[in-house]
Amino acid sequence: MAELQIDDDWKKQAQEEKRRLAEQAAAEKAQHAPASAQTDEPRPRREIPTASFETLVSTIVTQALYYLGEMGQEAEQTADLDMAKLQIDTLGVLEEKTKGNITADEQAALDSALYELRMRFVSVATQLIR
Repeated sequence: MAELQIDDDWKKQAQEEKRRLAEQAAAEKAQHAPASAQTDEPRPRREIPTASFETLVSTIVTQALYYLGEMGQEAEQTADLDMAKLQIDTLGVLEEKTKGNITADEQAALDSALYELRMRFVSVATQLIR
């Protein structure tokens, strides 16, 4: 009578293949994960700017540029002229309300920001009309 032989090698090969595929999947997952998720270290805190007149002007300028379609990650971002105008008008109100109460440097920064934003607004509005 022939003796039955059981081949245990296939079990070892299957287990080894399973382990290898799990390692490969984990490596691919780690490769596609965001950089912050790849390490256990907490992300460094971003330095927050000091509250100042310049910071306020810069914040409003950034918002206006976003609404003019000049900032942001969306490739097909369209301009929102109404919101851009609101931000520019807000800077105008700030200029009126602070006249004579800010330093020459602050006034120069505000004047420059208003001029640049108004010119960009006209440029974007003209392009949209065409």
